[in-house]
Amino acid sequence: MKKKISPVFLIAVCAVLVIVFTFLFLFVRKYTPSKEHEDLKTYYDLKDQDEVAIVLNNEINSAKAKVIDGYIYLDYSFVHDNLNPRFYWDHNENILLYATTQNLISAQADQDKYLITKSSVDYGRPVVKAASDSAYIDLEFVKEYSDFQYQYEKNPHRIIINNQWGEYQTASVKKNSAIRVRGGIKSPILKNAGSKEEVEVLEQGEKWTKVSTKDGIIGYLKNRMLSNLQKKERKSDAVPETFAHITKDFNICMAWHQVTAKGANSSISSVLSSTKGVNVISPTWFYLNDNEGNLANLASLDYVNYCHNQGVEVWALVSNLENSNVDTTEVLTHTSKRQNLVNQIVSMAIQYNLDGINLDFEALNGNKVGDAYIEFVRELSIKCKNNGVVLSVDNYVPMAYTSFYNRKEQANFADYVIMMGYDEHYAGTDAGSVASLSWVSQGVSDTLKEVPANQLILGMPFYTRVWESPAGTDNQDASDDTGSSKVSSKIYGMKAASDLLNTYGAAKEWKADCGQNYAEFKDDSNTYQVWLEDSSSMEARLKLMQENKLAGAAFWKLGFETSDIWDTIIKYM
Repeated sequence: MKKKISPVFLIAVCAVLVIVFTFLFLFVRKYTPSKEHEDLKTYYDLKDQDEVAIVLNNEINSAKAKVIDGYIYLDYSFVHDNLNPRFYWDHNENILLYATTQNLISAQADQDKYLITKSSVDYGRPVVKAASDSAYIDLEFVKEYSDFQYQYEKNPHRIIINNQWGEYQTASVKKNSAIRVRGGIKSPILKNAGSKEEVEVLEQGEKWTKVSTKDGIIGYLKNRMLSNLQKKERKSDAVPETFAHITKDFNICMAWHQVTAKGANSSISSVLSSTKGVNVISPTWFYLNDNEGNLANLASLDYVNYCHNQGVEVWALVSNLENSNVDTTEVLTHTSKRQNLVNQIVSMAIQYNLDGINLDFEALNGNKVGDAYIEFVRELSIKCKNNGVVLSVDNYVPMAYTSFYNRKEQANFADYVIMMGYDEHYAGTDAGSVASLSWVSQGVSDTLKEVPANQLILGMPFYTRVWESPAGTDNQDASDDTGSSKVSSKIYGMKAASDLLNTYGAAKEWKADCGQNYAEFKDDSNTYQVWLEDSSSMEARLKLMQENKLAGAAFWKLGFETSDIWDTIIKYM
């Protein structure tokens, strides 16, 4: 008689088998590589048929290119921010501009022809296509003026762009291997790399290495699947651009002459006779006078002829500050208005036989006009250079909020860049020096990071401020409860400031940290502070100019100086 198997035993065996098979299933599942493939359109975030993914320097960029009539077009913002910031798109007038050292290239949206200065070129297809929120530029046109290498791949559409040159590391794939989205065998497969396929090594981990392929796949391979690691160098095939400048074979000793009415031009003989060593004078003759880009004109040919007879060049100043009704942004961001302004400036230079132009555009809104301003400098420089006219551009001491003035690009196109080394403290700030030596020195150091020394002119003040505050006011608490300033100031020329100190019997004390004489005095209700501008402060800055081998100095403004200043100046000029 057979012995019966206990149901309890059967249940136990079944339970064990279930556990074993479950364990085996989980084990196999855990250690069996996934064969799932990532959808590449999803990987590149492509939503439309005409979209083209961009892989820039081994990273997938959020911007997308487009296929238009069978050609690749790049988004303007991507081009400007990543490939070539010299491209300028005027969204007001739908025109693309690009400045070279000698020519201005301009292309109207949706037109097959474009201009190189005045010569028409038939491109055979639109150079640029306008979009509601941007513009798209033909890839080959961008490449013609830019330094990058690219490769185009289909299925899905993508372009692989490199513009970072130098050493990089490669490896060979040992045998057919899956490149995965992330490190780990369960991660979806992006591509099966073939045996001996070369990949670029981006980042090495303990078990997995991040790599990129020549066709724009960026993912992870097992370390043991890689061999033959080696260093290679990616070289640019572009010809370096050179910039020509009109420079002088002497140190620039420039002085600004403030002219507010044509009649003041007649005083030029007495103005010059009170100076020594000045070889460039900049009369404040022109300013932006309406929103169409037209100039107000205070110029005098007799003035120019007199200066030339004295061996002095005339670099007339062009400003945007005199007419408060003018919207500088409106003018600079419309190509037709901006170019009208450029043409008028150059026309005035020719008409009055000027040696140079001194551009002084201040108080700009960088968010609205930054790119348009530097495009203005480019366009003006081309026409000035073609007519033998020196272009100098005035700049603030570098600060983060003035970076949009783009001094580096100015130096490419303009002949001289002038750092206005004054207004460290001004009306509305706490009391302090107009131009302490440490502040000016830092400004020069920062500017030299962007501008070659032989193009940099150091602007220096002939004026000072006399600061007035209620007796007992702490300069660190210069505002009242309403936020209004307790401290006020007035501009004084050198002699006027010295006379004021004599009137109050105030003693001067040399402050080495600011490179100036300082004085303080009181009356019945107020305290006065003066950081003096004199021959001592001037000499400290002239030494700074000399030590840094700068192109020269400029002085604001004639009439504020004392006669002894010129004896100090000529020692360094």
